[in-house]
This record gives sequence, C-alpha cells and structure tokens, in this order.
Amino acid sequence: MAEVTQQQVVDYIKGISVLELSQLVKTLESELGVSAAAAMPMAMPMGGGGAAGAAAPAEEKTEFTVTLTEVGTNKINVIKVVREVTSLGLKEAKDLVESAPKPIKEGVNKDEAAAIKKKFEEAGAKVEIK
Repeated sequence: MAEVTQQQVVDYIKGISVLELSQLVKTLESELGVSAAAAMPMAMPMGGGGAAGAAAPAEEKTEFTVTLTEVGTNKINVIKVVREVTSLGLKEAKDLVESAPKPIKEGVNKDEAAAIKKKFEEAGAKVEIK
C-alpha cells in the first residue's frame, strides 16, 4: 500500500463537497473515538502565528457565554428558568442564582443565547452575552 502524504489528504479534502467533508469528519470521529468539537479549541492556541492572529478578528463569533449578572426581585422564577435552560437540580440552580454574576451556559450559538436572555429578562433577571 502506497503511503499518503499530508498534502495529498489536503488536496483531497479541498476537492470534496461540504456534505462529503461532514460525513468524513463523522467517520473519523467514530473510527478514532475522538470529537472534532473538543479538539478545535485546543488547536487554536497552537497556531499562534501572526497570520492566524490577524485573521481571527475578521471572523464572526459563533459561540457565546450567557452570564447571569443580576437576579432581580423574583428569585424563584429565575431559579426555575435556570433549571429549564440547564440540567441542574434545584439546589444547584439555587446556588448558581445566589452566586451571581455567574455563567449559565457556555458555547451556545447566537440564537440560543438570545432565547436564553429573553427567558431570563421575562423572569426579571439581567443577563450578559459574551
């Protein structure tokens, strides 16, 4: 069997469709027992060259952290929303609310972050999206 070079793999990936690439990633994840989502944040700091740093600000942010900044007057409703948005139990949700400001959910997309913010504002709390 002939040995395949990295450049040949890159050229192959450049030539396939996005759907085929997605299927390839899923196959690699299952075959190797890894997750591409977990590997990406670790790979980013390693690229720390000038070109990678210059390109980053031009990209639109895709992952956001929703942080509870103020509980407001209706703490019970805020605890209910925390339990709805996360999978925390009653005690954990209460502890999170009482220790505000505290991140509620990390790594969510823009639409989900906006929906979470709306739920908390309806409950009387204030949240910040970063």
